[in-house]
Amino acid sequence: MSTHTETATSPDDLRRNLFSSSLVQTSDSEVCVRRHGVGPPVVCLHAVGHDGRDFDALAARLGDSFEFITVDWPGHGASPPEQAAPSSRRYGAILTTLLRQLDLRDVVLLGNSVGGGAAIVAAAQELPRLKGLVLCDTSGLVRPNVLVRLVCRRQARLFARGEAGEPGFARAYRRYYERTVLVGAPATARREQIIAEGSRMAPLLRRAWLGFGEASAELRALAPRIDCPVLFAWARRDRSIPWTFSKAGARRFPNQHVEFFDGSHAPFLEAPEAFDEAFVRFTATLHASGVGAVGDR
Repeated sequence: MSTHTETATSPDDLRRNLFSSSLVQTSDSEVCVRRHGVGPPVVCLHAVGHDGRDFDALAARLGDSFEFITVDWPGHGASPPEQAAPSSRRYGAILTTLLRQLDLRDVVLLGNSVGGGAAIVAAAQELPRLKGLVLCDTSGLVRPNVLVRLVCRRQARLFARGEAGEPGFARAYRRYYERTVLVGAPATARREQIIAEGSRMAPLLRRAWLGFGEASAELRALAPRIDCPVLFAWARRDRSIPWTFSKAGARRFPNQHVEFFDGSHAPFLEAPEAFDEAFVRFTATLHASGVGAVGDR
């Protein structure tokens, strides 16, 4: 299944904060999977234009209690590119295959933005042994309308500038991240890494934002099929996916709860202490209450 391994994966190594890494072949793509920690598995799914390093600090903080399994989507991080356009449905299909291949039990999916949308798509497939979802400012809950399509096209034009190599793109991309996407001070170091990759990621970002405005980007109809517990962890100042526009879709999930955090798009990066507390509290209820995994009923 994997084509190479970067480090050893013994429990002692993992407790010493080493990460293992492998390339995993799914049905028609190859993705980099990194693992760290010891305990119940948490599969971490990043936003478009980011990569699995978004969750490194979280894994370092909580790796004594959970095994964090991060996935780089195609063309992101250490994963090779693919022809298909990035979308929640595309990444959800990759995730569905990957989860079956990894054969994990009592899995929690932690997804941010398009990673959250991918988690919704996978969870709707009634995968066996899925314990719960933690969705951070997830895509898929906003109904695409004229205004949404206009915003998505405007964003796509920004990334088209980077794709074309325009000299002013780097400054505009930095401003976009510092003022809109990752405003919280605790995310500064990770934000700088993401900004440095802006020009390389611009073609994927352009295609993704055009797709966000399409009808297929809406995932609200999948919500009633997901009966495992869902924690919506939302940044209060998110201007890309505001809770105001998402809450109607979130309320369609039969077993959901919402908590709000300081920040603008990624609570686990921008409000780490508060997020850790909420995450540990949520996962403790999953295991203490004996909540059955999807597929066990």
